[in-house]
Amino acid sequence: MATVPLTLENFEKTILEGGTVFVDFWAGWCGPCLQFAPNYEAASEANPDLVFAKVDTEDQQQLAAAMNITSIPTIMAFKDGIGVFAQAGALPRPVFDDLVSQVRELDMDKVREQIAAEQSTEGAETQVS
Repeated sequence: MATVPLTLENFEKTILEGGTVFVDFWAGWCGPCLQFAPNYEAASEANPDLVFAKVDTEDQQQLAAAMNITSIPTIMAFKDGIGVFAQAGALPRPVFDDLVSQVRELDMDKVREQIAAEQSTEGAETQVS
């Protein structure tokens, strides 16, 4: 499956409805971004059941700002609408393939439980303060 271009208009819908979504924030002038692009494209072709999207940070500056992108390339992963990974820097192909496998295997029930526990702890700390 080819990569999907994301914009401010389709970002949220893609993340919420896409199942497992990887997002590459990049720019045409960024050398590491251009070096990473073939690895990202190959991963998208090897995993047609997942969504591999790209955000051109030059064209989508408002979206990049909303996602707090301060360095590119930045790779993010979302599963069931929840952000599960974010890291700046181009990843070598074996490392990226491993990341794809780890995200694929995530138990989202456990992730949701962890988020709920963190939120209840934060709520308790706020009440004490």
